[in-house]
Amino acid sequence: MKTILVVEPYYGGSHKQFLEGLSRWVEAEWIFLTLPARKWKMRMQLSAPWFEQQVRSMPRHHFHAVLCSSFVDVAVLRSLLVRLPGWNRQCIFCTYYHENQFVYPSQVDDPSQFQFTSINFTTALASDRIAFNSRFNRDSFLENSALYLRKAADMDLEKCLVETAAKSTVLYPGQDFTNFPNGSTGKNSHIPVICWNHRWEHDKNPEEFFHVLEWLDSLGEEFRLVVLGQSFAAAPAIFSRARKVFHSKIKHFGYIEDKDEYLRLLTECDIVVSTSHHEFFGIAVIEAVRAGCIPLVPDRLCYPELYPRRYRYGDSELGQKLRALMQTIREKGGWECRFDTERFTWTGLHRQYQRWLALDEE
Repeated sequence: MKTILVVEPYYGGSHKQFLEGLSRWVEAEWIFLTLPARKWKMRMQLSAPWFEQQVRSMPRHHFHAVLCSSFVDVAVLRSLLVRLPGWNRQCIFCTYYHENQFVYPSQVDDPSQFQFTSINFTTALASDRIAFNSRFNRDSFLENSALYLRKAADMDLEKCLVETAAKSTVLYPGQDFTNFPNGSTGKNSHIPVICWNHRWEHDKNPEEFFHVLEWLDSLGEEFRLVVLGQSFAAAPAIFSRARKVFHSKIKHFGYIEDKDEYLRLLTECDIVVSTSHHEFFGIAVIEAVRAGCIPLVPDRLCYPELYPRRYRYGDSELGQKLRALMQTIREKGGWECRFDTERFTWTGLHRQYQRWLALDEE
């Protein structure tokens, strides 16, 4: 059986969920080297030499593949590992891009952001195979890489772009819906329940979501509210305000650690809304849809490739589209969501990953 070394400096959230599913569904001997999901900037800068030290202390250095996330500086890691005694020179380096720093929105104008886009780019160059979790992620990476290289006006690096594009592919992150309850349980057919289940951070644009709800409330629209998602010490102030403004409408407000309880709450919701300024795939929305929610997502980022037009809204359309959907739910007791989530399961995707990791090759 072939051995894959996993190098993940941000082992938490969607990164952890992805690797747990991959290692269950793809047959190989998996060896994990991880760091907790925090201090991502320091992880990108310095995790590579730290991981090399961990590999150096291992009793063997012969791997079929090294699988990294884009929080690893693969150029540095590879240059260090290939010097180890007994290192397999045929070992391939595969990098999975959950995100790319070129289009990650920043709260402040941070000149240091360029070093992280540079690491993302050189990581692609140093990897044998790279995969992105959506076409939006891949296309935005390649387009912005071209803009980045144009800054070097006296160096022709076009070949780098061609080679990077040639070894790029799109692989949606597999989902395991085995323990998901059946949707549409415990719903009130006359009062729509609206769900927010994203991280409590600025890039998820919670201000637009709650401002639209305030507008609907001012019109006398009746609804209930479930707010989930992980919160942090510096959560946007709008959440504290929303808890007070909508106190009489709240069914739940806050993060739930227990996955079963989280899923149970999703089944009590009718609509899941995203207002994100940053989304490369959006597992939270997929989970809510699987639990029976109707998605309402912006017509930007990764969403156009994932959701039909009837589930998307354009600029300034959220309020009216949400109001119309709520009216449908009140009148008809809901709207059957026909969105297909099966195409995101590991059942349908694991063979694509097996080929990407060259596990079928002799």
